[in-house]
Amino acid sequence: MGQPVRDYLLTLCVTAAVTYLLTGPVRKFAIAIGAMPAIRARDVHREPTPRLGGIAMFGGLCAGLIVAAHLHNLDWVFQLSTEPRALLSGAALIWLIGVLDDKFEIDALVKLGGQMIAAAVMVIQGLTILWLPIPGVGTVALTQWQGTLLTVALVVITINAVNFVDGLDGLAAGMVCIAAAAFFLYTYRLWYGHMIEAAAPATLFMAILMGMCLGFLPHNMHPARIFMGDSGSMLIGLVLAAGAISVTGRVDPDTMKLFAGSEREVTHAMLPVFIPLLLPLTIIAVPTADLVLAIVRRTWNGQSPFAADRGHLHHRLLEIGHSHSRSVLIMYFWSALIAFGAVGYSVHSTSLWIVLVIMGMSTVGLVLLLMPRFTPRAPYWAERFVPPRYRRRRGGDGASEAADAPEPGAQQGPPASTVGRTGSESQECAPVVVGVSGVNGATAIGPRSRLSDRNPAESTR
Repeated sequence: MGQPVRDYLLTLCVTAAVTYLLTGPVRKFAIAIGAMPAIRARDVHREPTPRLGGIAMFGGLCAGLIVAAHLHNLDWVFQLSTEPRALLSGAALIWLIGVLDDKFEIDALVKLGGQMIAAAVMVIQGLTILWLPIPGVGTVALTQWQGTLLTVALVVITINAVNFVDGLDGLAAGMVCIAAAAFFLYTYRLWYGHMIEAAAPATLFMAILMGMCLGFLPHNMHPARIFMGDSGSMLIGLVLAAGAISVTGRVDPDTMKLFAGSEREVTHAMLPVFIPLLLPLTIIAVPTADLVLAIVRRTWNGQSPFAADRGHLHHRLLEIGHSHSRSVLIMYFWSALIAFGAVGYSVHSTSLWIVLVIMGMSTVGLVLLLMPRFTPRAPYWAERFVPPRYRRRRGGDGASEAADAPEPGAQQGPPASTVGRTGSESQECAPVVVGVSGVNGATAIGPRSRLSDRNPAESTR
C-alpha cells in the first residue's frame, strides 16, 4: 500500500510544482493582454488584479495526468479506462470557455451552455453515471438519457457552486482543496480497503485536484497577485464533479458484502455506496448553500439569477467586521468540518480516527476564529515562514499591541482619506481603528480603516 501512496504523492507534488511555476509567467501574460478588468461594485479587492490563473492550473492538470500515465501503479488506469481522457477533454473545453470569459466577459447563458457541452463531452467518452443506489430500494439502472441528464446536472451545479464562492483571495482554491482531500480519503479507502478498482480514476483525479489548488494558493492568498478567474474556478469545479461521477454507480454492494444483517444494518452499511453522489454537494455545502441563497435572493428582488451582487456569505462576513484573512479561514474550517464529517459518517473501520482528528482540529479552529478577542499568532519557530501580521514580538503580553503601535516620534497626520475635508465631513470619514479587542476579532491582520461614506464601487477586500 505504501508504493501507491508514494505515486499519488509524486503526482500531487508534480502537479503543484508545475502550477506554481506557471502562475508567475501567466500573470505577466494576463497583464500584457489586459486581462485585468477595472474594479466592479461587487468586488472587494483594492486594485485591478490580473486573471487567467486557470491557465496555470490547466497546465498542472496536464502535467499530473502525464506523470501518472508513466507510473507503474497508476498507468493501468489509463489502459483500462477512458475516464482520464474524458476528463481531459471536458476540462480543455471548460477551460477555453473560462479563458474567453476572463478576457472578453462572455454572456452568462453562453457559459452555462458551455458547461453543459463540456459535461456532454465527458458523457460521450464514458464518464457518466450508469446506475443509482437508492436507500431501501437498492441499485436502480438508468437509461442513457437519464444518466446523461443526471451527469450534466451534477457537473453544472458543482461548477457554479465553486464559481459563486470565488469571491475572496484564496477562498475557492482552499475550499476545493479541502473537498478534494476528503474525497481522496474516501475513494482511496474504497480502492485499497475494499479492492474496488472502479474507484481508482476518482482517486487519481482528487490527487491531481489537490495539486492544482496547492500550487496556485501561494499566488492567490491575500493580497492576491493573480485571480484564477472563471478559467480556474470552472476547471476545478469540473474536476471535482468528474471524481464524483467516476465513482458513483460503480461501487458493487456484493463486492463490499453489504447485504448481510438486518434491514437497518444493511441501510447503514450501504452508506459508502450512497455517499459518492452526495459527497461533492456535502463537502461544498457552504458554497452550495450560498448558490441557492443567491438565486432565491436575486429572483425575489426581480433580478436575473445570474446577476452579480454583494450578498454572498463571504461578503457578509466582511460586513460584520471580520478581516479578509479571518473570513477565509472561517470558511475553510466550516468546509473541513462538513467535508470530513460526511466522510467519517461513511467510515466504519480503524481508519476512522484520522477523520475524527481532522474534524476535532477544524472544530477547535472554528471556535477560536469566532471568539471576538482571539488574534491568531504563529509560534516563534514558524515566524520566518508567515507574513509579518501573524508574528509576535517578544516582550510579554503587550506583543500584539506593540506590533500595531506607531514608531516613537513618527508623524501622525490625518488619514489620507480626510485630506481636503473639513468640519463634520472629516469627522464622518475618520477611520475607526479596531484594536485587539475589536468586534468579532477583526484584527487578524492588524488594524484597518472603515469609512462610513465609502462608495460601494470603491469597496475593498
